[in-house]
Amino acid sequence: AFGPRNYLVPREEITRRVGECLAQVQLSTFAERETAQLSGGQKQRLAIAGILALKPEVLCLDEPTSELDPQGREEIYATVDRLRHSDDATIVAVEHASADVVHRADRLVVLKDGMVSWEGVPADFFRDLALVEENLVKPLPLTVIGDRLAKAGLITPDEIPLDLESAVAMVDRLASGRPVPPPTATAPARATETKPVIEIRDLVHTYPGGHRGLSGVNLRIGAGEYVALVGRNGAGKTTLAKHLNRILQPSSGQVIVNGVDAAGLQPWELARQVGYVFQNPDHQIFCATVAEEVAYGLKTVGTPQAEIDARLEEVLGFTGLSGVRHEHPFSLGKGERQRIAVASILALRPQILVVDEPTTGQDWAGVQAMMGLIDELNASGTTIVMVTHDIDVVAHHARRVVVMSDGLVAADGPTADVLARTDVLASAAVTTTDTVALSTRLWPGVPACLDEDELGRHLATVLTGGAR
Repeated sequence: AFGPRNYLVPREEITRRVGECLAQVQLSTFAERETAQLSGGQKQRLAIAGILALKPEVLCLDEPTSELDPQGREEIYATVDRLRHSDDATIVAVEHASADVVHRADRLVVLKDGMVSWEGVPADFFRDLALVEENLVKPLPLTVIGDRLAKAGLITPDEIPLDLESAVAMVDRLASGRPVPPPTATAPARATETKPVIEIRDLVHTYPGGHRGLSGVNLRIGAGEYVALVGRNGAGKTTLAKHLNRILQPSSGQVIVNGVDAAGLQPWELARQVGYVFQNPDHQIFCATVAEEVAYGLKTVGTPQAEIDARLEEVLGFTGLSGVRHEHPFSLGKGERQRIAVASILALRPQILVVDEPTTGQDWAGVQAMMGLIDELNASGTTIVMVTHDIDVVAHHARRVVVMSDGLVAADGPTADVLARTDVLASAAVTTTDTVALSTRLWPGVPACLDEDELGRHLATVLTGGAR
């Protein structure tokens, strides 16, 4: 109601607009909840509702769905579509999510180094994989598959599919009734069956005001695992993650870290075992230089200066921050600030790293750099617990997926298995990747393929009469 009040909109009209706009962003049942008790994604929806209540003629959206679950993204853009068609509003959207604009935008403007590098119809841009890569834009998984088939001479570039139904029809047409064998399944790497580094027992958390964030979660995570927590906004992902180093305290139940109840550990003791990187790096950065920020935790726990200096050099080099060590963190970009937050945690050498939405708001180059860093940490033995809405990131990096819904674990298992359970995912407001969706449509009952490049190579081989 804040915006309309400032324009002296009559009270009755404000009440009508509030109800209408909250419904448009699926927040009608949250009308009386304190904003501090909303999840990050819910706050994003609320901010959009506040703008919609002003009924602007031109709506500028800067990463409007970056913190939303897949269902939330679709709902926001469905609202935008309705505004555009019913109110004749002009929409200007800044987006990193290629899939959200390819079928929606009339016109695509690609910026690079402060200049317009391409402009035209979205389909023309995304079908040209070399152009997409040159501009550091995330490619659509189905176009990666189609590009493989085009290079094999099976289709023309303008036949590269942009949606699932077109991709299925394309393969059926190319197969001409012949059976297409599935890719050879690769067994997922599994953590060694050892005593878990994290054990969550009947964990319940109730926020002030009575909202229950967790309703009895039980979970075991072994050393060296790479686990993704997924689910709708408000499902309990971040609430669960914040219990792993006592940012939040259980209302009941236990969090056991390396065999010890976390409730009995001091924060500085737990920080050496479990590092936590916030969804917004600005919530944990406060020092005047990058070097001071990275060294802060070491000084707090009483590390000798010589060791601080050695670890600082090691971590700055590992995270690619050596060149900005004397810069103020807030003078740097979002991706660099995210790496600073990670570096400040890595300096403590935690056995377990919890990262909340590590790719939110980052461009494709930033996503690749951040996930490469996390992968490297996991390869060196660090246990990774990642909270994310980016299911493409989950498919390419995590080896285990835990689906959260209404404060409980709805599904838990190897990534390929869980991402193929579309019924469970849908009930948790999660959508699988286009690659998994195509794989399961082509070969029902066969372990899903997670990598679009691998699937594209396989289809190109079998459809040109190669290995059967």
